[in-house]
Amino acid sequence: MADLPYRIVIGLEVHVQLLTRTKLFCGCRTDFGQPPNSATCPVCIGMPGVLPVMNRRAFDLALKAATALNCELVSFTKWDRKNYYYPDLPKNYQISQYDLPFSKDGWLDIQPAGGPRRIGIIRVHLEEDAGKSLHDESGGGGSSRVDLNRTGTPLLEIVSQPDMAAPEEARAYVEELRLLLRELEISDCEMQEGSLRCDANVNIHIPQSDGSFLATPLIEVKNLNSIRGIERALKYEADRQYDEFQKKFGKDWRAQGQPKAFERLHRVVDKIEEAKDGRWKEVAKATAGWDDARGVTNVQRRKEEAADYRYFPEPDLVPVLVDDDWRAQVREGLGELPAAQRGRLQAQYGLAPYDAGVLAAQGRAFVAYFEALAKDCDDANEAKNWLTNDVLQTLHERKLGIREFALTTAALAELIREVKATGLNKQRAREVYAEMLASGTTAKQAVGKLGIQVVADEGQLLAIIRKAIEANPKAVADFKKGKVKAADAIKGAVMRETKGQAKAELLQQLLMQELQKA
Repeated sequence: MADLPYRIVIGLEVHVQLLTRTKLFCGCRTDFGQPPNSATCPVCIGMPGVLPVMNRRAFDLALKAATALNCELVSFTKWDRKNYYYPDLPKNYQISQYDLPFSKDGWLDIQPAGGPRRIGIIRVHLEEDAGKSLHDESGGGGSSRVDLNRTGTPLLEIVSQPDMAAPEEARAYVEELRLLLRELEISDCEMQEGSLRCDANVNIHIPQSDGSFLATPLIEVKNLNSIRGIERALKYEADRQYDEFQKKFGKDWRAQGQPKAFERLHRVVDKIEEAKDGRWKEVAKATAGWDDARGVTNVQRRKEEAADYRYFPEPDLVPVLVDDDWRAQVREGLGELPAAQRGRLQAQYGLAPYDAGVLAAQGRAFVAYFEALAKDCDDANEAKNWLTNDVLQTLHERKLGIREFALTTAALAELIREVKATGLNKQRAREVYAEMLASGTTAKQAVGKLGIQVVADEGQLLAIIRKAIEANPKAVADFKKGKVKAADAIKGAVMRETKGQAKAELLQQLLMQELQKA
């Protein structure tokens, strides 16, 4: 977005439900899809006299996430009450963390199209989730309903620095974060189920004729629940802020004389602050909703500040002390993280960054399958080709994970070796692959069952090639004019004649040789 007439500044607050069997402070189940309001108890709906008890596994998972995000883990952390009223928050307060979160000052490396970036993380803290309001979206005036099953579910909030300078970077950040948390089995991160949600803070810095910049008021776009939606919402909101600024003040408001007020620029915010000494002053903040169907944001209200929430220490929970042994135990359980895995795949197997990224994005089990396959067939490049094309397509079509895949690495390696030995072309090789999946046969058995007999006799193949060249004079003329693709027409004729069974490498070699002579 370097050609835009403004700089965009983005910070994300990502909320992630943790993979625990029970809620953060009670024993209610956290399974998705239970009947509405069936997973509740006096603790999570805030009945008088009840006492919360911290879920140790939730805190372990939170420490694991913060460690993987390179955060500093503090020794002493406490719980706080965040007071506000929502219909789906039955206690009228949320148990969260305010001034002493358990971690701070981390970072996450991302790989957007513009090049590698390091995104700072202000803090990672733990809190309980609210319930879910279900509104009639038809416009027919139907009743709103509340489902409290989600109330009290362990929720990790990951707050980034405003280090992202394009919607594409925000997308890359969420994708990398999602991969990391899923690999560590911290969360399933199923956005369609609400276990990963995002609030995006965005404003723009508009250059002025004297070299300074103006910052528009900060807008927090709430509850974005798809990665594509995050990118679309940020693009729209940045353009909206710029268009609204231009409508009111033109390209350089200084030339018009400083107005007394900025006339409620975003309908709810009435000022813009200037940059001074290279630092941006705090600007007024409002929230907006994202209408995915219409592709627009709707500014809603002023954003609450910390004082509005009337934080105070949670009186019913003791502070948590994290010692060195606990930290060490968490670090030892991390294993190889996705960024390190991508680097190792490139270095160890000579894979391109893109291919290493595709493999790593499928998860540790998929990478382990690749490494075993590369060893079994002694060809990492062919192993990568089969996995990232045919195997991934099979898994997606059948909605399977690599652990449920029907072919062992030994079976797929045999197919790869068979293709090399016989020169089987890709189309026929895929037929063999399909037969192996369907019948459970080996590669050799599938070749025999399909009646495939590779034409690998040089004399026989030469005769067919010469006949095809003679029958396609236009393709030959085009090839001699430098149109290399023209050879495909002749190759197609040979493949038809041999019923797709010509040895691919030998066919290519002999065809080029004969075309040079023609």
